[in-house]
Amino acid sequence: MSTFYIEQFGCRATQADGAAIERQLRGRGMHVASAAAAADIVVLNTCTVTASADAQARDAIRKLHAANPCVRVIVTGCYAQRAPEELSALPGVSWVVGNSHKPEIPALVDSLSTPAPAKSANDFFPAAALHSESTASFHSFVETQHFAPRLGRILIGNIFDRADFLSAPVLGGEGNHTRPTLKIQDGCNSRCSFCVIPFVRGKSRSLPPETVIQEIQRLSKAGYHEIVLSGINLGMYGRDLVPRVEFEDLLRRILVETAVERLRISSIEPLDVTRELVQLFSANDRIAQHFHMPLQSGSDRILAAMHRWYRAEHYARRVELIREHLPHAAIGADVIAGFPGETEDDHATTLEFIESLHLTYLHVFSYSKRPGTAAASLPNHVPGATIKHRARELRALGEKKSAAFRQSQIGRTLRVLTLNRDEHMEPGSTPALSSNFLRVHLPGNLPANAWLDAGIAGQVDKALSGEVSLSCTA
Repeated sequence: MSTFYIEQFGCRATQADGAAIERQLRGRGMHVASAAAAADIVVLNTCTVTASADAQARDAIRKLHAANPCVRVIVTGCYAQRAPEELSALPGVSWVVGNSHKPEIPALVDSLSTPAPAKSANDFFPAAALHSESTASFHSFVETQHFAPRLGRILIGNIFDRADFLSAPVLGGEGNHTRPTLKIQDGCNSRCSFCVIPFVRGKSRSLPPETVIQEIQRLSKAGYHEIVLSGINLGMYGRDLVPRVEFEDLLRRILVETAVERLRISSIEPLDVTRELVQLFSANDRIAQHFHMPLQSGSDRILAAMHRWYRAEHYARRVELIREHLPHAAIGADVIAGFPGETEDDHATTLEFIESLHLTYLHVFSYSKRPGTAAASLPNHVPGATIKHRARELRALGEKKSAAFRQSQIGRTLRVLTLNRDEHMEPGSTPALSSNFLRVHLPGNLPANAWLDAGIAGQVDKALSGEVSLSCTA
């Protein structure tokens, strides 16, 4: 029996896809290798949100092939959907499978696990594509085509079928198996001018609420105390379902029908942060006091060029609404530095706007030109050195905001969930996470996945130091 390994890049949605593929392959009796170098087949799950993400994927493929020329590589994910020909030409790539055809990967792995007849040096074929609109079946395509020694096959299309919604809890990542992430929504109907994701993930699709409930019940029964809900555009959840389901109603069902002790929401667009949603958060201590709302720019002129559906004033109102009901909530934002046409005045406006807000952290991204997006064809692209300088200023402001928020928590008692220790921590210390997304370092080697009440004493290494005030609860 062949072994496989899934190498992940990118966001939580990509990781959830990989978790679903792993679940399917395990269900077929395949075994996970301990590392990519030890696997017969490697599924490389890619991201394409920036040019550096593309470069990282190409570098990983080259290293895999150099370390083991016999390994069979299936490249999938957002980069595979966007530019399959680039990836199919790389040495070692057997197949390039777009997001549109990820559910077919288990069958592909089966076909690669079957020994193929030897090929002559003249046995070359151009990269082939099977589109979603094709009437040919996938299996007959696999059975009748040879694998090219130098060009990987391409399996890609433009139709994303809700019936093939890939989702399985991601048990790794931050927290090391203590805080699983469940993807409940995929795709996006918006067309922000800088973003390639709608083109590589399709329209918004939702996991049926009954399936969401079942997955959370299963995770709670397995002993997980906190579960993170994620999606590409989480606020769009349920709008594609018949009958339509509101995101807030899903949250209410989860609270009633499952035993999850803490539910955390990943990123949500500012216009989806309604008064009703904030009131739901404030009325239930089982929902983490944490909002991550992409901002992108504080300049209305740049927001318009980005095709964002709000202006700075609308964003500020959402922040103040959260603060009104949840004064200690974490409020994070994404910001893009150096969008085409961004002037020094626009950048200064963004800095001033962020300074005025009660934000608690920033995720800063340097603008990256993505082929096929509206922003790629805009004039006045900002020089790279200028982008780097502006990104540094934004990150410095973000750290200032984070430090101020941490300082405001000193003297409070926070309910925290212990995480697994990582190799970078001082001996005799245990990391934990609060409802308002603060990392707390506790003395002692404490068990992971346990609730504690921690008295916050100070700041240390961009985290908080705390003392356990009550015995832990499993």
